[in-house]
Amino acid sequence: MCANFKPLKKAHAHQLGLFEPTFDYNSDVYPSDDCPMILSQQNEWEWRKVKFGMLPPYAKEITFKYATYNARTETVEQKRSFKHAWSHDQFALIPVEAIYEPKYINGKAHWYGIFRQDGKPFTLAAIYEETIIDKQKVRTMSLLTINADRHSFMKQFHKPDDEKRSIIVIPEDLRNDWLNCKHDEASDFFLDMPLNEFTSLPKVEMNKS
Repeated sequence: MCANFKPLKKAHAHQLGLFEPTFDYNSDVYPSDDCPMILSQQNEWEWRKVKFGMLPPYAKEITFKYATYNARTETVEQKRSFKHAWSHDQFALIPVEAIYEPKYINGKAHWYGIFRQDGKPFTLAAIYEETIIDKQKVRTMSLLTINADRHSFMKQFHKPDDEKRSIIVIPEDLRNDWLNCKHDEASDFFLDMPLNEFTSLPKVEMNKS
């Protein structure tokens, strides 16, 4: 699961081969917040501002009553909130500096930031939706997640007895393929987070730097 992340710093957009986004967003993103998203239009990457948390196409108002900020890959094609985006191949990348997950120590949650050891931004697999509400287009997204019970790094997060889940990191050489794939090809990209490339620190320590 991922309900909080640090989005791409505008000054780091060049590391993805892109110009800086022209819209503003917070340095810490939670469900319903705006953040930057990358789409592919005719094989050209473009920025879009998007809300974190999926609003399905039948939504009548901008309200997040359900936890639609993550979509399980095992059930995404079946869930009412996600299946339209999935079946229409609405795939995107969310560029981030870090994601935040809880680690339980002595029964208490301590929030940790997970980030690349080399300090570079990385990209997360997402699906997005475009919903018309009050005659205005509202763009929203959900991060895709996979099981991480056996992942030696990611399994340390979340409650001890809960299933371990992980976001999907799309590596540099697969980003364009992911953005342009079909839903029946998507499982080829459901890769475990690479070992030895990521590390973590308590969130309070990251916020001091």
